[in-house]
Amino acid sequence: MNALSEQILSELRHLLSGMSDGGSVGPSVYDTARALQFHGNVTGRQDAYAWLIAQQQADGGWGSADFPLFRHAPTWAALLALQRAGPLPGAADAVQAATRFLERQPDPYAHAVPEDAPIGAELILPQLCGEAASLPGGLAFPRHPALLPLRQACLVKLGAVATLPSGHPLLHSWEAWGTSPTTAYPDDDGSIGISPAATAAWRAHAVTQGSTPQVGLADAYLQAASRATRSGIEGVVPNVWPINVFEPCWSLYTLHLAGLFAHPALAEAVRVIVAQLDARLGVRGLGPALHFAADADDTAVALCVLRLAGRDPAVDALRHFEIGELFVTFPGERNASVSTNIHALHALRLLGKPAAGTSAYVEANRNPHGLWDNEKWHVSWLYPTAHAVAALAQGKPQWRDERALAALLQAQRDDGGWGAGRASTFEETAYALFALHVMDGSEEPTGRRRIAQAVARALEWMLARHAAHALPQTPLWIGKELYCPTRVVRVAELAGLWLALRWGRHVPAEGAGAAS
Repeated sequence: MNALSEQILSELRHLLSGMSDGGSVGPSVYDTARALQFHGNVTGRQDAYAWLIAQQQADGGWGSADFPLFRHAPTWAALLALQRAGPLPGAADAVQAATRFLERQPDPYAHAVPEDAPIGAELILPQLCGEAASLPGGLAFPRHPALLPLRQACLVKLGAVATLPSGHPLLHSWEAWGTSPTTAYPDDDGSIGISPAATAAWRAHAVTQGSTPQVGLADAYLQAASRATRSGIEGVVPNVWPINVFEPCWSLYTLHLAGLFAHPALAEAVRVIVAQLDARLGVRGLGPALHFAADADDTAVALCVLRLAGRDPAVDALRHFEIGELFVTFPGERNASVSTNIHALHALRLLGKPAAGTSAYVEANRNPHGLWDNEKWHVSWLYPTAHAVAALAQGKPQWRDERALAALLQAQRDDGGWGAGRASTFEETAYALFALHVMDGSEEPTGRRRIAQAVARALEWMLARHAAHALPQTPLWIGKELYCPTRVVRVAELAGLWLALRWGRHVPAEGAGAAS
């Protein structure tokens, strides 16, 4: 066990030290398909097309069958890309299967827009439907009528603006509304809105209207984004990139949840990241990437990390996003995010600021079992639950929540792991352990014994599945489709395993499962 703990710390140190490359994000079906479609020339991209075909599920759609709401954008996009690639092996069959899938699927946007709809759904899905309407055969595809008024209202707003400033949130979906390259310009990384799909679309329009030096910037960006997927296939790109603020912020926040933030073995790597965040955090706050608009979520987590590191950051950057008793992630967003308010609550409590309204909002947004499950940035209820438990317990050593503890323990699967889909995942099991770690600190002996038993079962499950330097594969984060920020998830997996190992060592001596 000691050797494994050392190996985990070594891998964590390696991950933290590598976070100067823009970030690591798993490959995206949606963005790859859009980039292939905008690229136009099938020649030279056969490997990317083959990758796209290989991601198709047995039922003809793309994306996890566990989370059907997030399958429309990747399936539409893959269908539209592949119907232009007829001669390639498997393309025609894939198109037929995708067509059958879309015709059979119930339309989640027939009457209303779900709270956890994918990013940009109101712009992207009607656009994809419109493109598919021109396909031969007059297919009875879902039309997503509830999204149409939202798209129209957004287009009216966009029509009143000649050029959006670099990093504006709507640039992230430029591929779904942009037609003139003069409405946007690549940022210093060469991206349009840190989106490979948007950048590929902008590049295609820019090329047809006379090449500019900025086309070269966009090309370099798309190549760098492709490398970030670790797929080794040119043209396979992630859902979002770079994430050079989000990745280090969430990684250090996760270390705190596992009790690893101040571990001596990670001190130097943590110090470097903290110094960068401190230098980058201005009065406007921070966004997921250096050249993207600031938001309340990244700003709040950055404030948490800086305070945990002993800095004294000003809370003013977070106040920009405060409306009444809650925080909006981006100004003008359609619906508030529970996890953004959880992170704001945690930051306010760490900084010793009043947070009664935010606390009340977080408490009010539970399900009947006492857990948090209506989240717009992550598909698993275990993610906001772990973070909410940490935020609510911050500064309140006697904080207890018997209802949430009972629900969390009951949700453990027979195999010892946790998961919102049909199977346990390493990432979600780690989140469960982070929540139990906080709860354990103020539980009665009986509760601590129940927690210790759950941790022992979880540890057994994790040990059977752990492999050094493995790349996480399960996309659970909500973008335009579900995606996987690889390093962020890997840090969570390793931190969860380290916590369970430490916990397990203390159980025989203490008889209650307390981790130090």
